[in-house]
Amino acid sequence: MTVLLYGRPPAVFDPPAEAIQTSPLIPGSAALEDVAPGSAEAAVIYAPPGALERRAVLAHALRALKPGGRIDAMALKDKGGSRLKKELEAFGLTVVDEPKAHHRRCRATVHGRLTGLGEAIEAGAPRQVHETGLWSRPGVFAWDRIDAGTAMLAALLPPMKGAGADLGCGVGVLSEAVLTSTAVTRMTGVDLDRRAVEAARLNVTDSRASFDWADARTLPASGDLDFVVMNPPFHDGGQEDRRLGQAFVRKAAGMLKKGGALWMVANRHLPYEADLNEAFRRVRVVEESAGYKIFEAVK
Repeated sequence: MTVLLYGRPPAVFDPPAEAIQTSPLIPGSAALEDVAPGSAEAAVIYAPPGALERRAVLAHALRALKPGGRIDAMALKDKGGSRLKKELEAFGLTVVDEPKAHHRRCRATVHGRLTGLGEAIEAGAPRQVHETGLWSRPGVFAWDRIDAGTAMLAALLPPMKGAGADLGCGVGVLSEAVLTSTAVTRMTGVDLDRRAVEAARLNVTDSRASFDWADARTLPASGDLDFVVMNPPFHDGGQEDRRLGQAFVRKAAGMLKKGGALWMVANRHLPYEADLNEAFRRVRVVEESAGYKIFEAVK
């Protein structure tokens, strides 16, 4: 029996232990969009909050189900859960809906012809965004714009030299800025989101660049890089978690050689100064404006 799992539902929903994980935010997972149509008996979906992304995920899961297959989808009430039932009904399903643990849970069985799957899949597909000229797709961080903090850091970066990394690289905006320096020999972008990595590979075609799908926090502390640039995440599952950025700071310090530099942007309210001063020999605020802080930290 083939069961698909998307994301990490809370334990109260009894997620299946033996299932094919398909979340793009869990490195090593299968790609839901690559699952053969009509090949699975069941799909358990921890639905993402963005409407375009969520409908595309639901549509991909339904396309993958056999006739008689079951979908079990849940989301926090204020992060798409209140709309799940109507969205599934719009595909032609009869839905059983129940509240549970601050979520809405919707279950349905595929009977007969479904409608609107192609349109939902297309709306969530990769595209070149007209406003930015960059490849992206719904669900990726700041997918249809250039994040203001990232743009601010990109504009202030000095010419980099040697080998470096872009941690949490997104679709490659900072990587592209780094590679304007001919003194850069190698630059590796890393992101937890497979979709962002795929977009970055399309956006940044410089042969000195490579992009890896990985959790930056698990990278080896190689201690051999000349520079790191980053706009670290500070949300996990939609909730603010400052520990993410703090972990990125420690990881960047471990990856840099003595004298290597970290260039980082953070929202002004996030208190990373203590972590930076603990991990680096010298720290300075390069710019503080428009709700952001730009740091240079030298190991």
